[in-house]
Amino acid sequence: MKQTIAAIRSGTEPVGRLPEGAFHRTLETALVCPKCDASYNLVAGWEWASTRWFEEESRGMVRMLKKAIQMGHATGHRVTHFETSGVSVKSFVEREGESVSISARSG
Repeated sequence: MKQTIAAIRSGTEPVGRLPEGAFHRTLETALVCPKCDASYNLVAGWEWASTRWFEEESRGMVRMLKKAIQMGHATGHRVTHFETSGVSVKSFVEREGESVSISARSG
């Protein structure tokens, strides 16, 4: 099953859809931009986030989200919602009531 993790900037609402699941779990560890004080909360599906192997299985995805957040510093963190399922990171930018999705591969 394809798992997804979202990183949502603190103080903002999610722009895109949250990961699939009846319930979501906000993880205790927030990702922080190393160059400023912008922080992002991680959200994953409850069933997956509660499993024994979640930390090990999600390590690569969290690393990709950290890299995307660091790269987002150059644009002033106008991206408020990142999402990944392991291969690419989707960025959601809110523009005057509408959301725009930008997809980029991590390499």
